[in-house]
Amino acid sequence: MEDPEATDLLQQMIRNACVNDGTVESGNELASVDLLQQYLGTSGIDVERFEPQPGRASLVARIEGSDPDAPTLMLMGHTDVVPVNFDTWTREPFSGDVEDGMVWGRGAVDMLNLTASQAVAFRRLADSGFTPKGTLIYLAVADEEALGTWGAKWLVDHEWDAVATDYVLTESGGFQMPSPGGPRLPVMVAEKGTFWSKLHVHGTPGHGSQPFNTDNALVTAAEVVRRLAEYQPKAEIGEVWRRHVEAMEYPAELRDAFLDPSAVRDYCAALPLGMGRLVHACTHTTFSPNVAHGGTKTNVIPDHVELEVDIRTLPGQSGDDIRDLLREALGDLYDRVEIESNEDLSTASPIDTPLWDTLSTVTGRMVRDSALVPFLMVGGTDNRFFRRAGATGYGFGLFSQRLAFEDYATMFHGNDERVDVESLALSEQLWRAVAEELLT
Repeated sequence: MEDPEATDLLQQMIRNACVNDGTVESGNELASVDLLQQYLGTSGIDVERFEPQPGRASLVARIEGSDPDAPTLMLMGHTDVVPVNFDTWTREPFSGDVEDGMVWGRGAVDMLNLTASQAVAFRRLADSGFTPKGTLIYLAVADEEALGTWGAKWLVDHEWDAVATDYVLTESGGFQMPSPGGPRLPVMVAEKGTFWSKLHVHGTPGHGSQPFNTDNALVTAAEVVRRLAEYQPKAEIGEVWRRHVEAMEYPAELRDAFLDPSAVRDYCAALPLGMGRLVHACTHTTFSPNVAHGGTKTNVIPDHVELEVDIRTLPGQSGDDIRDLLREALGDLYDRVEIESNEDLSTASPIDTPLWDTLSTVTGRMVRDSALVPFLMVGGTDNRFFRRAGATGYGFGLFSQRLAFEDYATMFHGNDERVDVESLALSEQLWRAVAEELLT
């Protein structure tokens, strides 16, 4: 099964190479907004564009409902992608090539596949004369890969009337996880928070030819990185994780290990790589030192090094909780480090909602013997801005069994991203069916 229209649109979006490196000047999501406006414009759809910074554009399209009391549903996909190391890919990362039913390229999984299939579903609904009671919105948003500053956050803060909604569907979820009772489809009902931190390590400058007994900031920073990398905070078994494990009908040994905070970390090491990483992230606060800046010249002892650490927080944790963990991790070096952090804490949505019921009904027809299971998104998505504004937000899609969970889990921000054309077709069918079921 293939949807040539969805495949073609995904290929074009990959080739636009809207790479977001975190700087204001990067992204150039305007390229994909132009593409999507041209694609949607032939159907007479109401389309708005917003560009808070040059090139950092987002597109909002809507099919207005006839009943102001009926719910509004938003299909939201981001158009930016993360940078890529060309040397570690086996194919050109922005080719969009199709080989053996797989579309290759940066963003194929995260998340241009969903952004493209949502656009195709939206246009087909408009072309069919879809006249819902509730309003349907399509949002192709910029800057998701760098905290949403010029995308969803800006829109919610400055253009709420254009994006106000009751329900949001965005990444990721919907991959088919085998269970004794049939495929289980995870719905991202909650997501971890971010506590991205810059750690400033100070020392004393000196001449590189005389390193004895000096206060070298780089040496201190190296020890800070080592301690963060080796730090093992205690596991925490949250409510969403518990409900997921119980719904998956795992064998007793696996279930008990996944729900035992004293055993789950060691058990992760014995799992396949993708699953082990995901289980660990669902049950632990994580600290990943990923960027270092320091030094000015080979023969100058550095007096300042800046480390950037990706910290992901569990539901219920506060900024003070994370600072306590940093103090524990760094020990006697904690007072040597100046810490500058954002505080973007975990968000969640309930599952006893009409949107959950709709997803359950639709996927029950599409995937035999399937059932939805709640899941914790270990990365961040733009859902958090809409949840805080009062909307119910889920991460979902629908992927075929050809896309193995192990591959799916390791391709996010990794090498050789690809998605099969059957998954594109399934997701497109899902969006249309959900809109028709929920809004009419």
